[in-house]
Amino acid sequence: MPNPDLAPATTTELEAAAFRRLVQHLRERTDVQNIDMMNLAGFCRNCLSRWYREEAEAKGIGLTDPDAREIVYGMPYKEWQAKHQKEASPEQKAAFAKSNPGH
Repeated sequence: MPNPDLAPATTTELEAAAFRRLVQHLRERTDVQNIDMMNLAGFCRNCLSRWYREEAEAKGIGLTDPDAREIVYGMPYKEWQAKHQKEASPEQKAAFAKSNPGH
């Protein structure tokens, strides 16, 4: 429930700061794979970048998926994949199929 004592601008500033910290945390935790995030939380870095792009579009701001992903990953997505993404194990793939049917 929102705190009624906060001005809307302050709420927006706090939410933006929390988002920046989340993005920075995900950039630093390259050991955490997207499939693990999807299996545990139902979203990953790609989801976060898609939500960012969708919100930009809702405001009339054109943003491509690669540009939004670079905002979240801190580098081009293909570069992040080459540096940090590992092949998902059969167990990870099975957990993903179970928790995200049709995804």
